[in-house]
Amino acid sequence: MKRAARAAALLTALAFAALHGARADDATPAATLDRSVVTHHVVRLTTGDLAYTATAGTLTLRNDRNEPAANVFYVAYTTGDRKRPVTFLYNGGPGSASLWLHIGAFGPRRIVTSNTSAIPPGGGKLIDNPSTLLDTSDLVFIDPVGTGFSSLTGKGDSKDFWGVDEDIRAFSQFIRRWVAANDRGASPKFLLGESYGTFRSAGLVDRLQNDGMSINGVILLSSLLDYADDFGNPGDENVPDAFAIPSEAAVAWYHKKVPDPPADINTFLDAARRFTSDEYLPAVLRPAPLDAQTQTRLAQRLQSFIGIDPAYLQRANLRISTTRFEGELLRSEGHIIGRYDGRFAGSAIDRNAGEPEFDPSYEAVAPAFITTFMAYAKGELNWHTDRLYRALPGDVVNNWNFRRRGFFGRVLAPTVIPDLREALHTNPNLRVFAGSGMFDLATPFYTTEYELANVGLDPAVHARITLATYPSGHMIYLNEDALHALRADLGRFYATAVTAR
Repeated sequence: MKRAARAAALLTALAFAALHGARADDATPAATLDRSVVTHHVVRLTTGDLAYTATAGTLTLRNDRNEPAANVFYVAYTTGDRKRPVTFLYNGGPGSASLWLHIGAFGPRRIVTSNTSAIPPGGGKLIDNPSTLLDTSDLVFIDPVGTGFSSLTGKGDSKDFWGVDEDIRAFSQFIRRWVAANDRGASPKFLLGESYGTFRSAGLVDRLQNDGMSINGVILLSSLLDYADDFGNPGDENVPDAFAIPSEAAVAWYHKKVPDPPADINTFLDAARRFTSDEYLPAVLRPAPLDAQTQTRLAQRLQSFIGIDPAYLQRANLRISTTRFEGELLRSEGHIIGRYDGRFAGSAIDRNAGEPEFDPSYEAVAPAFITTFMAYAKGELNWHTDRLYRALPGDVVNNWNFRRRGFFGRVLAPTVIPDLREALHTNPNLRVFAGSGMFDLATPFYTTEYELANVGLDPAVHARITLATYPSGHMIYLNEDALHALRADLGRFYATAVTAR
């Protein structure tokens, strides 16, 4: 339980969130209804200029008694063709606003990043985004209730939105209402989520189809589909620790901590996958302790991939969590590495600490993203409000209901793998794309490969799942080259999913 809580806290970066509107409003305001602001723009792409309309607004969600309960903030980018594909985008947390995907990856305007360097204070600069998805699909970026500029209203209560099933239900209502209000029933429809947003998408696609709306494609970035696989249950951490080995190998390779590393990282990662599945997992899952000779041999083999001293690995019984790895790999240099992106390094506050006190990869970019998006909303989208923008509010995840409908008792490790499997089986035209960063220690790419193999046990279903790995971290788009490659892959994915029959 302690480890799961720690992992969830790291994944949502609560320490930073406390500085950026972590408290909810003291009182729920009187009911207010939908409002919107429309502006017109042109984005300059390599293929030419693209004119588009930006609509920043709120859409009111209602409870079972048809009373206003929440105003969900969104930004929609449209080109006027109501039969174009439309993609609904959101980030994770749970409890994150959508600014990361919005100005970091796929919106028409993008913040300038520099791969593995921090964005300097006040250095957030927006440019036309050559990797925007807008030339392929209309885009609707959504802030979940309690994040961004989204808020409770009228009879709304946070417990009606802050939970696995509650969140899925709210997103289903938002998407169906937006589609109806904008006459987009004939449009091919896509869901695009990052991190916990992939967890939401896997449950949401099944819910939408059960609510009468077919989806053409689901795009999963830095996937989290099963909490047991990612964080483990108390006393059973063998599998999540093992799934992280190929990602740890990538990070160790990057920092030149691997003995005699091959020049080609992809060849090295293939070997790390084989070691994990063929040697490491069979050994640690044995029902008896390993003999000394086997333990020594495996410690040396593991060190050849992740660069950690074999003596340390033997004292840990060959089990090292990602958080311990983050603190140990560069300990001799007084540095810790990033959880979101292991290529980032920072000075340790306590050089003897077992786990890092902060994530240098998150702190390097978050302040600039938040201040830049707030200026963009006001200056270019003409959205004026006295509300604080809640990027990663800690009160949301701290009060999140992880219990799912149909489970008994307290569920420590919920999963949406059955939801996604059902959606793919009931909709033979549905396609799934999963992109991962090879240096991501928060949601390791080998975990995604394992989980989607379980989704696609049927060969016909497996054929409709596409996987790709990029030389980046959790936020794939911080590496501009990786973003370009991802965008090219998504172009092919959309073309296939739209024409699927």
